[in-house]
Amino acid sequence: MGRKLLAYEKKDTWIDRLCGVSKLIFFICWSVTSMMTYDTRILLVMLVLSLVIFKISKTSWSQVGGVFKFILFFLCINIIAIYLFSPAEGVRIYGTETVLLGSGHYALRAEQLFYEFNIILKYFTVVPSIFIFIVTTNPSEFAASMNRVGIGYNAGYAVALALRYIPDIQSDFHKIRNAQMARGIEMSKKGRLFDRIKASTAIIFPLVFTSMDRIETISTAMELRSFGKNKKRTWYMARPLKRNDFITIVVSVLFMVVALAITFADGSRFWNPFM
Repeated sequence: MGRKLLAYEKKDTWIDRLCGVSKLIFFICWSVTSMMTYDTRILLVMLVLSLVIFKISKTSWSQVGGVFKFILFFLCINIIAIYLFSPAEGVRIYGTETVLLGSGHYALRAEQLFYEFNIILKYFTVVPSIFIFIVTTNPSEFAASMNRVGIGYNAGYAVALALRYIPDIQSDFHKIRNAQMARGIEMSKKGRLFDRIKASTAIIFPLVFTSMDRIETISTAMELRSFGKNKKRTWYMARPLKRNDFITIVVSVLFMVVALAITFADGSRFWNPFM
């Protein structure tokens, strides 16, 4: 079995050497900027930076490829749904109408294409940062980072457990899948798609019961150790902030402030090239 999807993998890059707090602050600033702005110029800069950072992080496609295809599928549905339910949204936002093809309510307009292009950019700026953050941050360190920025350690520990469950569930899935194939059930690419989907549904119940058993074991262990009794706790994986961490935090905050200042300079978060 190859690398697991969205599983933390320790590597020797400057991103991995950053403290979880600095990576969390970068991720928050990056996400807020991407969500708030519809300035295509800023989104294009963020897209380029995302791809560069993704390359530097040495994140393998096998770690994120399956999830990326899943996100891409829903992105396509989102784009189509926007056009079907609001084909003139771009006209309303930008205040002009440039018909490229057709007529009537579903005429193809330049403003609508530009608006949906910005939505695609927003996806492609945030998704790489999510992948980088998950695969380069130890779940326990992530929980410690959340606690250091003011989030309760119960919530942080819950997130850490969820991230740790991702590779565990994948391992259980492959074990059950291999057991099914050993019994003669064809689940490889050689079988027909419908048969593979039907066979895969048979894995759901064993996978759910296995996960529930693991949850019961962990919750019992936490209860025996009086988890949650105290208001504060220490973290084994917590790391002190170093020079590169401070640089990352300062640059992230400055980038967000400058990007949002440019975005709202004219009173709107939409950059309008049609005026």
